[in-house]
Amino acid sequence: MPSELTGTVALVTGASSGIGAATARRLAEDGASVALVARRKGRLDGVAAEIEKAGGTALVVEADITDRTQAEAAVQQAVEHFGRLDTLVNNAGLMLLGPVVGADVDEWERMLAVNVQGLLHTTHAALPHLLKAAEAGPRKVADIVNISSIAGRVAWNGYGVYNLTKFGVNGFTESLRQEVTQRHVRVGVLEPGGVDTELGSHNTPEIQGAMIAPFYETTEVLTPDDIADGVAYMVTRPRHASIGELWIMPTDQV
Repeated sequence: MPSELTGTVALVTGASSGIGAATARRLAEDGASVALVARRKGRLDGVAAEIEKAGGTALVVEADITDRTQAEAAVQQAVEHFGRLDTLVNNAGLMLLGPVVGADVDEWERMLAVNVQGLLHTTHAALPHLLKAAEAGPRKVADIVNISSIAGRVAWNGYGVYNLTKFGVNGFTESLRQEVTQRHVRVGVLEPGGVDTELGSHNTPEIQGAMIAPFYETTEVLTPDDIADGVAYMVTRPRHASIGELWIMPTDQV
C-alpha cells in the first residue's frame, strides 16, 4: 500500500545528525525520496545507508549552505537526480549562547550565517521547484518546514543573538507563507521547546552548565524523533490543511 509521501522528493538540510537525520529517516518511511544535505559527508553516508537498509531512497549531497553557490548547487543536484522537489525542510542550525558584553563576534557571524543566511539560500533556490511541484506534482501541494525554536517566541538572558536568528526565522516564515500559500506551497515553522541534540555542543562548559544544564535537570527533554514526527505531521496533512506554526514542548519532571 502506498505511503503518504510515495512519489515525492524531500530535501533536508543539516541531515547528518540529530533532528535532520531523524527527519530524513521519517520522511523516507512515509515514502519520500530524500536528499540529505550537510557538510559532514561521512555522517551523511551513514544516514543514507540506514534509509536504504530500511527500503528507502536517499541521495547524499555534501554542501555548506551558508555559501549561496553551494546551496543552489545542492538543490539543483537533488532536482536533477530525482526529477522534482516537493518538500524542503530547513533544519540546519547552530546555537551559541552567551552575554553580549565580551562576546565572540565571529561566533555570532557563524550562527547568523547558518541559521539565517543558509535558510534563505536554500529556500530561494528551492522555491521555483516547489511551485512547480504544487502545480503538477502527485499531491498538488508542496511544503516548506523551517525548524526554529521556542527561542523564536520567548527571550532569555544569554540567548540574545540566538533569539535574534530564531525570531527572524519565524518572521520570514510567516511572510513567505502569505506570499505563496495561494499557490499551494504550504510554509510552516516548527518550534521545539527543548531537544537533546548536538545543537548546543559548541558552547563552553561554563555556558552549557549555567544556561542549559538546569533546564535538563527539571525537564524531560524532547528527542530528534519527536521533532521528526512533527515534521511528518505537517507535510502529510490533506492538501487543503496547512499548519503555519507548530510548537512541540517537553514535559516538566517537577
